[in-house]
Amino acid sequence: MQQGYVKSHIEHGINTIEFFHPQSNSLPGKILEALAHEIHFAGTHDDTKVIILKSAGDKTFCSGASFDELASITTEAEGLKFFSGFANVINAMRKCPKFIIGRIQGKCVGGGVGLASAVDYAIATDKAELKLSELAVGIGPFVVGPAVERKIGTAAFTALAIDASMWRNADWAKRKGMFAEVHESIENMDDSIQRLSNTLSNSSLAAMAEMKKVFWQGTEHWDVLLKERAAISGRLVLSSFTKNAIEKFKAKA
Repeated sequence: MQQGYVKSHIEHGINTIEFFHPQSNSLPGKILEALAHEIHFAGTHDDTKVIILKSAGDKTFCSGASFDELASITTEAEGLKFFSGFANVINAMRKCPKFIIGRIQGKCVGGGVGLASAVDYAIATDKAELKLSELAVGIGPFVVGPAVERKIGTAAFTALAIDASMWRNADWAKRKGMFAEVHESIENMDDSIQRLSNTLSNSSLAAMAEMKKVFWQGTEHWDVLLKERAAISGRLVLSSFTKNAIEKFKAKA
């Protein structure tokens, strides 16, 4: 992958999946496709006991959808295909029988909030702020919305989605239940991730798989729901409002 990558590394039953993109760890279609593939593979891989999902760098966990790709969408079919990439990643995380620990070292925007919501246990630093910015560019958090709402509740999700320009800090995210832990440094966060992943790698695979089914009970319809939501985003991204908003954003970057 010329711009960005997804790679995985397995050691002592711990499968670390890392993604990177030079534009603040944004998510173009190729990275979304590779993430869904790696998560699915880790879920079926016998040597994998637990998964860590992380991004490279120390500032931004994930800035969400690639604005370059959003700007290049010209048909509803292209829009559906792009936003279905987010649906595929979230559904892969949902259906994966292994626990996924999220390493949230920095800011989460849009689809990045969706990833942080879809992990089973998020461990963050106090620099990990959140923003659902979709409405600011004329769309909405339709695909990631079910994952965010499931994690933090309808009221908090609504607040995030409506006030699309306001950052919420890591303490807010912890109080709402998105982050299980918040640490003052990357070192402390990584120590906690190492401790938990080591513990889980020596726990019962069968028990954890059954627990995961219970945790995600009631989401069985998401294969259909998230694709329907992707179609909404795919239609709205074609509007002149969205095209203009994306161009203004890119001009500032």
